Amino acid sequence: MAPDTGKPKLVIIGFDGMDPDLVREYMAAGQLPNLARVMKAGGLYDLDTTVSPESPTAWASFATGVNPGKHNIYDFLVRDTQTYFPDLGMVTRTPPTFLWHWIPTSRPKVTSLRGGTSFWVTAGQAGVRSSILTVPITFPPEDVPNGELLSGLPLPDVRGTMGTFSYYATDLSRFEEGSTEMGGILRRLAFEGDTARTQLIGPPNPIVRAQLAELDAKPTLADADRTTRAELETRADVALPLTITWTKGRDAADIDIDGQKVTLKVGEWSKWINLTFRVNLFVTIHGMTQIHLMKADDDVQVYVAPVNWKPDAPPVPMSYPAHFAGDLYKKLGPFRTLGWAEATWPLNEDRMTEATFMDDLYRAFDDRAQVILNRMTSGAWDMLIGVIESTDRVQHMMWRHRDTAHPMHDVAEAEQHGDSILRIYRRSDQFIGEVLDQIGPDTTLMIVSDHGFHSWRKAVNLNSWLVQHGFMVLKGQTESRDKTLNDLFSGAEFFEHVDWSKTRAYAMGLGQIYFNLRGREGQGIVSAGDEYRTLSDDLAARLKADLRDPDTGAPIVTNVYKRDDVYTGEYLHNASDLQVGFADGYRVSWQTTLGGAPAELVYPNMKRWSGDHGGFDFADTAGVLITNRPIATDARGRANIIDIAPTVLGFYGVTAPQTIDGRNLWAGRK
Repeated sequence: MAPDTGKPKLVIIGFDGMDPDLVREYMAAGQLPNLARVMKAGGLYDLDTTVSPESPTAWASFATGVNPGKHNIYDFLVRDTQTYFPDLGMVTRTPPTFLWHWIPTSRPKVTSLRGGTSFWVTAGQAGVRSSILTVPITFPPEDVPNGELLSGLPLPDVRGTMGTFSYYATDLSRFEEGSTEMGGILRRLAFEGDTARTQLIGPPNPIVRAQLAELDAKPTLADADRTTRAELETRADVALPLTITWTKGRDAADIDIDGQKVTLKVGEWSKWINLTFRVNLFVTIHGMTQIHLMKADDDVQVYVAPVNWKPDAPPVPMSYPAHFAGDLYKKLGPFRTLGWAEATWPLNEDRMTEATFMDDLYRAFDDRAQVILNRMTSGAWDMLIGVIESTDRVQHMMWRHRDTAHPMHDVAEAEQHGDSILRIYRRSDQFIGEVLDQIGPDTTLMIVSDHGFHSWRKAVNLNSWLVQHGFMVLKGQTESRDKTLNDLFSGAEFFEHVDWSKTRAYAMGLGQIYFNLRGREGQGIVSAGDEYRTLSDDLAARLKADLRDPDTGAPIVTNVYKRDDVYTGEYLHNASDLQVGFADGYRVSWQTTLGGAPAELVYPNMKRWSGDHGGFDFADTAGVLITNRPIATDARGRANIIDIAPTVLGFYGVTAPQTIDGRNLWAGRK
């Protein structure tokens, strides 16, 4: 146990997406006794969130106490202003370099795009010891004076993604094989006798990818180059052999992955399996995964979880100090390192049952919880902050069971799984009870969520609306507003068919609209000044007035927020020009997030991903704040997520940076 510094103790527990209305509902029913106990000592408050109410944006404002214009995180995605292509909007990656395409000369590097200063850094400089655990937007890890940090989102899997799962099945058709929309690799199993041989696709091969990039940089490719490129494509990823041995009718299977054998019964998960992906003699990438046997009767179905980084051998640091993750691994054994730790993608692709999803979700919750409780008992902190995201994931996937108006609501399924969200809220309450057992009576406790939730009943193709109303023009069409949706490209990505010489606005991400601005976009046509302001006024007004549900006539958009009205700061130029605030029940389609314009304007959301928050009106998507001491609220009885940072700094008597936008909720009281 570390010696006491004499500083006051503060614990902040974050539950991603915990909704204040649900907390009140469940608390009134007596389901959340520990949260009620904390609230009784202090209070329960709505916590206003960011524009847009997305987890990366909101947690970045939590950490820094500033609006997105000062920290640069607006969405999961950013666009390249020259090519208009979308990319992950939280980090940039610098690949490793090699001499002679063989000997490594530099390591890969990941750089955060988040600006601002985390309050734990400012507090640490003043001597406050901290433990920061799986808070989103903490990868790559920053140096924390007098502290330790274990990264959370967007820490990827070994493929560099948010979580690529692998699914193998005998009843999978050849037409279904390949990559899914929602982050999976599907492979058909073909047995010869009792054995099926396939591969587990691992990390991209950095040497081969560099060679491919060199070829792609050439203005033209000779025949020899094309042959070389085709051969390189076959080695673009590092793969491991995967063998499944099974006899028809047997309710178990033997699985061999790179020489490691496990036998699983139907419904059983393997223990963590360590994997080594060999790039060449000098470069290896370490990971770990779990395997689940989903089915073994007339057919076999095998699920392999995303390959997580091994905490004691990550490809780049995932903690501060760098050895901290490995130290935890030695104490606790394997734990999930993937920032998006829950199996939302396979459930949304109908490659996992809801029962399996919930089983996996509980284990993801417990992985995070054990890390937080371990550090809590260490005593080597004045301030401890830990975030669990399973509350968010269960609401994304199970909201339709609460909402009888959702097109995916099924009475029988609701009877079986309708309490899924409540169960995770109760697990959260149980965890708070465990926290209360560990902390002393003088410890201040804050329970925080970054946003609330909405039902997502209908998907909206925002780019389709822009085309229909002449703000976006597709190649081959005239400038006339007499357009037809049959002319739209269906499900296309990356704006392949957009005529930028006639397009004034385009949508990407969760409700962001960008103007095709001259001097900023690669083929911009909209001038700054009066033309920009006129377009902003016109488009905002028409979205609110004209974008309506074709079935009911109900308005789809509650508010449209103009960039200069809601953001300030040095990163203002990276903000979208408009942020659409959708009404409850509506969200942009998945294809819209990537810039697509499918044929339909509005259509029922028939995916299991049935609840959401990103792109909804931030004014109606508040998170929750529960404290064991009262706060000074605003005139509406609320606080704001940007208030947490200056409140914590004030708690320790540390002067907040002048750039901070929030206020001290405890008004200087110790």
